Amino acid sequence: MAKYNKDCIFARLNTPLFMTNTHSPTPIPDQVRYEIEVITSAMLEKKAQRVCSLDLRNPGASICDHFVICHANSATQVVAITDYIEEMMFRLCQRNPRRSQGRENAFWVIIDYVDIVVHIFQTEYRSFYRLEELWADAPIKQFQTQE
Repeated sequence: MAKYNKDCIFARLNTPLFMTNTHSPTPIPDQVRYEIEVITSAMLEKKAQRVCSLDLRNPGASICDHFVICHANSATQVVAITDYIEEMMFRLCQRNPRRSQGRENAFWVIIDYVDIVVHIFQTEYRSFYRLEELWADAPIKQFQTQE
């Protein structure tokens, strides 16, 4: 297998994404920050909507340190986003998910990377579950491509 050139497909990681941030109480380690950038860039590459990350380290009552959340308009797009995230995380970070759930119906897919849990919703399910509101105290970053 040929060596993967991460500069060609993911040049977006070298250009800043537009993001809004409420200050995190402690800095995010570089490796985790990079993995969040890989995940969010993969989401945006596949046209995910309202991409955001939540820093859950401070509340202390969660099962991981970070959530990364997005939504898409169809089951096909949810699966495409899921597949691309897993592919890029393996290629660029050498990480496979601990587990993944929800791909069979693609209403809400969860990819568990232990310290980062990724949520990919269909639009109406994200509106219904309002996951960001459950952790309203957590610092949040919104990501979108710069045009």
